[in-house]
Amino acid sequence: MIRTEVRPESMHRIDSAELARAFIEEQIKELQAQVGNGKVLLALSGGVDSSVVAALLIKAIGDRLTCVHVNHGLLRKGEPEQVIRVFKDQLKANLIYVDATDRFLDALAGVSDPEKKRKIIGKLFIDVFAEEARKLTDISFLAQGTIYPDILESKAGIKAHHNDGGLPDDLKFELCEPVKFLFKDEVRMVGKELGLPDSMVYRQPFPGPGLGVRCIGAITRDRLEAVRESDAILREEFEKNGLASKVWQFFTVVPDLRSTGIRNGKRTEEWPVIIRAINSVDAITASPEPIPYDLLFHIRDRILDEVKGVSRVLYDLSPKPVATIEWE
Repeated sequence: MIRTEVRPESMHRIDSAELARAFIEEQIKELQAQVGNGKVLLALSGGVDSSVVAALLIKAIGDRLTCVHVNHGLLRKGEPEQVIRVFKDQLKANLIYVDATDRFLDALAGVSDPEKKRKIIGKLFIDVFAEEARKLTDISFLAQGTIYPDILESKAGIKAHHNDGGLPDDLKFELCEPVKFLFKDEVRMVGKELGLPDSMVYRQPFPGPGLGVRCIGAITRDRLEAVRESDAILREEFEKNGLASKVWQFFTVVPDLRSTGIRNGKRTEEWPVIIRAINSVDAITASPEPIPYDLLFHIRDRILDEVKGVSRVLYDLSPKPVATIEWE
């Protein structure tokens, strides 16, 4: 099957409920035509992209959709539990949970090149889905939450995306990618019209490789935990201070370097934590969010007090372009 990778020039920008409804109706028909009486396996991360794909597929084919949530050990604090709660309890989806933490982290051990990390994560995702598919009956389609910025950045060589790059030539599934020509703001518009809860529709973007691209360089379990814990502090403080709904995306990064510090009167060599908070509409451009210094100081103090192995906290002021949103 030939994959078309260019958004049609005739496609209107989805900026209203009416256009979102028209897109939903069109995609339901296209999915029904593509899938027929077949069954679909969906890579469900819990983000808005895959959640919208899930909702579209549920409307199109009902219980012939099986959602698989893979815990690759690179998710944010509390996220696997949240995904299970939302999709099993609220959306009543057929959900399979796979804990593949050790498998992913073992494969990533010692790998520092970001593109190699993305390819490893992408290949393992496909491997895991293939294994789950073999346990099911007559699965012939793989659904993915690929969106248009993923394709554009992959084609431009900016970065490989686990959805768009790294798929093996002998892929046993036919791909279903109903939102691959949409920008992020359009995906949210469609999700809202599908009736998804705001907590899901406006959930901030999270990369497919997860914290793997925020633990810069070769991933170690202790540094990965520093990313996870510092990110949880940042999210908690943004929520408490009314910024979670105002800032498009915010997270922390821990690079693979140590700097000298002083703790309890003794010299230390510990990591820095870098805070990234940006605003964007479509993920093509982004600008840093001005955060009040008193809040930054409070977040700094919590990270330095609560996150093991950290001696510095930095704030990233870089826009996109020239910088990308993620560090890797």
